[in-house]
Amino acid sequence: MTSMGKTRRMMSVGLIGAALALTLAAPARAGATPAAAADGRTAETGAAATGWHLTPTGTDARFRGLAAVDRRTAWAAGSKGTVLRTTDGGRSWRNVSPPGAAELEFRDVEAFDTRRAVVLAIGEGEASRVLRTEDGGATWTEAFRNTDPRAFYDCMTFFDRRHGLAMSDPVDGKYRILSTRDGGRSWKVLPNAGMPDALPGEAGFAASGQCLVSAGPRDVWLATGGGATARVLHSADRGLTWTATVSPIPAGDPARGVFGLAFRDRAHGIAVGGDYRKDQPSPRAAAVTGDGGRTWRASATPPPAYRSGVAWLPHSRSAALAVGPTGTDLTTDGGRTWRTVDTGSYDTVDCTRDGSCWASGEKGRIARLTGR
Repeated sequence: MTSMGKTRRMMSVGLIGAALALTLAAPARAGATPAAAADGRTAETGAAATGWHLTPTGTDARFRGLAAVDRRTAWAAGSKGTVLRTTDGGRSWRNVSPPGAAELEFRDVEAFDTRRAVVLAIGEGEASRVLRTEDGGATWTEAFRNTDPRAFYDCMTFFDRRHGLAMSDPVDGKYRILSTRDGGRSWKVLPNAGMPDALPGEAGFAASGQCLVSAGPRDVWLATGGGATARVLHSADRGLTWTATVSPIPAGDPARGVFGLAFRDRAHGIAVGGDYRKDQPSPRAAAVTGDGGRTWRASATPPPAYRSGVAWLPHSRSAALAVGPTGTDLTTDGGRTWRTVDTGSYDTVDCTRDGSCWASGEKGRIARLTGR
């Protein structure tokens, strides 16, 4: 094995160990997380804490948008027009919110490095916007403002530093796809001739920034709910033509469907979702595919409740984390079975190539996965 291969294998083992250790650190009270000081040590023993380590954000915004760049750098986008950035591993967060954006609801952020990021604001008509920064959030430029009152943009994804897509709920019976070829500086609506018809009542969920995800240079998937069935749409040509496949995740209600997707390559993916209402059960809340989304299989042991975000652990072919308002679940068999390992509330999760995982959610919560 090459030295690079050894490094990647050690990184993978370490991350999986940290995720598995969450089962040992899982709190007895619902909603709690292991007590940890600012340096990541437990209050009781002084030993390094294992599991999600909350970082101080100084805000009560809800962060459904999260972009982890590496171990030190991450961006979070949320309610009240709030955008935060850390460059020291979460020890401190800088508020880099665009000026005058307090009325906007940011639900997705895609970051390329410490200085360049693109954020998506959701809502009907002109509430849906895309903003871009090239100087770490010191200044922002509005790159797109939706002028069609029928459109409502939900999620965004990038294939590389130049090419990206954003998706809107159906307009004239089909999902609308927005495309950029210059890193988010300019956007145009793609033709919809290759898009299948949407189901009655079908839409995307702007819950975690993961209703539109990509893998590799051309493949992209779109998650749906609200219709009679929960579907996943796939394009292999950067959004020009699409095919739709029914998933086993329950739908049939505006609150049910697929909320988040994650693909570790162009073939292997995980879908999570359910019913986001607190008083409703969410059976079959996860599904897996091994053929790029042409077929989906329900997880044999799914998460016990609604989950909105999911991420593969770096350099692992079988381990992933799913998060939602009632907890975090771990799979070590590619999504076939899941085990709850933490009961803290998170909306979305993201992991980096250099071996770190981050999660964010309500009341300003942003956490890093830490291990001994």
